[in-house]
Amino acid sequence: MIAAALDELDDHGLAAFSIRNLARRLGVYPTAIYWHVESRDDLLAEVVARILADAEPRRALSWQRYLRALFGGYRAAIKRHPSAAPLVGAHLVGNRSIGLGFVEGLLTKLGEAGFAGAELVAAYNTVIAALVGFVTQEFAAVPDDDRERWRAAVRRRLSRSQLASYPVLRRNLPLLANKAFILRWQSGSQAPLDRSFERYVDVVIGGLERLADRRAARRRR
Repeated sequence: MIAAALDELDDHGLAAFSIRNLARRLGVYPTAIYWHVESRDDLLAEVVARILADAEPRRALSWQRYLRALFGGYRAAIKRHPSAAPLVGAHLVGNRSIGLGFVEGLLTKLGEAGFAGAELVAAYNTVIAALVGFVTQEFAAVPDDDRERWRAAVRRRLSRSQLASYPVLRRNLPLLANKAFILRWQSGSQAPLDRSFERYVDVVIGGLERLADRRAARRRR
């Protein structure tokens, strides 16, 4: 059922997702689905749990490699199912379907890095926010209504003739156009931001390493 729900999201998007449409895809009555889940939101929570479970790395990795694999695995999962990108962020306030093994694994690795107490909580929240944030932006949806008109309007707005008052942007436009947030007319499904994502992960892990080193230095004093 979860696999079919992902297929439904892939084909029709989040806005059109419904229990009725999923039941039609499966060839069953909606009541058959409600036997397993109480509501549309409960089913979408199960979808989020599946995506995060698929992204969870092996715990035998060092904490840095674990985080790098987690970021990469999550991005790969969303790349396969881009319509789920906003769904994950919306359902992480509290999700009873997400396996606590996912949380346990991340806390364990951050503990191995040296984080404890309030700093462990802060590091955990940092990783979750970073995990979701970039990828949600990268795979944000293009408007459904008249996509080509919308894309053409964005390209016109970024034409050099329109940027006379923005010299830095104009000078760097060949590097930025359709490769930088706010300045794109395609989502990551068509124009992935691979290099930026790699740098993003480097910065997140490097920042955590620096904080962990500071904590270790304080303990040695």
